[in-house]
Amino acid sequence: MKFLYIFSAAIIAISAPALAETVKIGVVPGVYGDSVEALVPEAKAQGIDLDVIEFSDWTTPNEALQAGDLDLNYFQHKPFLANAIKQKGYDIVPIGTGTLANIGIYSLKHKDFASIPEGATVAIANDPVNQGRGLLLLEKGGLIKLKEGVGFQGTLDDIVENPRKVTFTEVEGPQLARITGDVDLALGYPHFIIAAKTFDPGSALIYSGIDDKQFAIVFAANKAKAENPALKKIVELYQSSKVVREAIDKGFAGNSKLYTIAW
Repeated sequence: MKFLYIFSAAIIAISAPALAETVKIGVVPGVYGDSVEALVPEAKAQGIDLDVIEFSDWTTPNEALQAGDLDLNYFQHKPFLANAIKQKGYDIVPIGTGTLANIGIYSLKHKDFASIPEGATVAIANDPVNQGRGLLLLEKGGLIKLKEGVGFQGTLDDIVENPRKVTFTEVEGPQLARITGDVDLALGYPHFIIAAKTFDPGSALIYSGIDDKQFAIVFAANKAKAENPALKKIVELYQSSKVVREAIDKGFAGNSKLYTIAW
């Protein structure tokens, strides 16, 4: 009888389904969050419960990942991550590539750079890398001139010429879309503009272009978990999923000029 009990228990153990593994991933609102959310059913089918956690800023997702409260985050590009690591000493590494957004300079008051008046107000990202990208666009538009060679690492202190004496307001990146109407010019991210439903994301005075893949959004993990099979599987599923592609296109309002698939 004892033998039969052990044998039956073994049969039950063998036939019972394996428990799903939970992966917690931090995202920001808009296309990045929506495209990851679209992956939840496919991840479930592969035995992974994908728990999507939304953040409204660009600081907390890395803090949470470093603390072990997240397994992955998906909101930043490599230069942003490199700067965060330099400042905070995070043990975080990129483990996969996602979408590349085409940022722009927007105005709801002026039709071109030539119309920008003296003393105009400009809203720009407050983090070093994205601020530098915005300043490069303003330089390209002829509004300012930066120190030679600073590139995307330029800051407001690197402006050497400002002939129209424009003034700058530094704003958390995700909030720029909401204050564009309050200033003369603002740096803008199409996916945040679409999520905010404030104005046409295809109306920028100038765009960054979509060829520089170093600014593609990446999946990031704590270095100790970088080789975790479940995390790698999430990246693999994301990059191969038709549903994710559809969510990305929808998140950019079906406008292929605003993004590219960077993997």
